[in-house]
Parts: sequence; structure tokens; C-alpha cells
Amino acid sequence: MQDFGDILNNQVLLVALIACLVAQLFKLIVELSKDRKFNVRTLVTTGGMPSAHSALVTALATGVGQTVGWASPDFAIAAIFAVIVMYDAAGVRQAAGKQARILNQILDELFSQGKEFNEDRLKELLGHTPFQVIVGSILGVVISWLAGPAY
Repeated sequence: MQDFGDILNNQVLLVALIACLVAQLFKLIVELSKDRKFNVRTLVTTGGMPSAHSALVTALATGVGQTVGWASPDFAIAAIFAVIVMYDAAGVRQAAGKQARILNQILDELFSQGKEFNEDRLKELLGHTPFQVIVGSILGVVISWLAGPAY
């Protein structure tokens, strides 16, 4: 049970999770200003501005660098992990979202003539633009630097 307490006391982990939460809250504000609607579902969806995944992994990598050292193997692992996650968010998941949009258009055309389609539409907002990833990563670094004294 002590291990669970250690996890809850891990400042680097907590700051990374806070960065993710802050990014999700910013996402809610961006959606509110854009659509003029308060949509709580924005807090738990992927995609959008800024990238919460990028904020999480850059805060994590920055926190590891601040606490363990910038030349440590731990920081190297965290940095590579961050790059992979951000590449996936801006590349692979963005492409999957475009494919979902095209497939939904095809389904709309196929079933527009009264035929029944019983499946849910594919989720189109899966990934991020490079700008959304950059903003999320800047947010993660800033939050980790602000939390630096807590480490």
C-alpha cells in the first residue's frame, strides 16, 4: 500500500496531470468562445486546441529533466516518449480523422436514399494540427517550470 502513497506523492506525475487538466480547460474555453456554447464533453474528448497529450508529455519530460537532470537516461526516455506522442497526435491520429471524415461522407451518400444504417458515425476529431501540438507542448513546459519549486 505504501507504493500507492508514493505514486500520489510523485510531484512530477502530479504536475504532468495538472498540465493535462489545464489544457483540457483551455480547450473548453476555446470551444466556448468559438461556438458560443458550453460543452462539458470537450473536457473528455481528443483533438482540438490545445493538445492535452502534448501538454502532459512535455510537462512530464520537463519535470524529469528538472528533477533528475537534463543529461540523465530518465530524461532521454521521457523526451523520446514525448516526441512519439506528439508525432502520433499531429500525424497518425490527424490522418485517421481525415479518413473518418471521408468514410462518413461516403456513408452519407450511400444511405441518403432511405436505406437504413444502424451504426454510429466515425469520430472525426481525433488528432491535432501541428500548431495545436506546439501550443500544448509550450503549455506543458511553462506549467512544469512554474511548478519547479515544488520539486
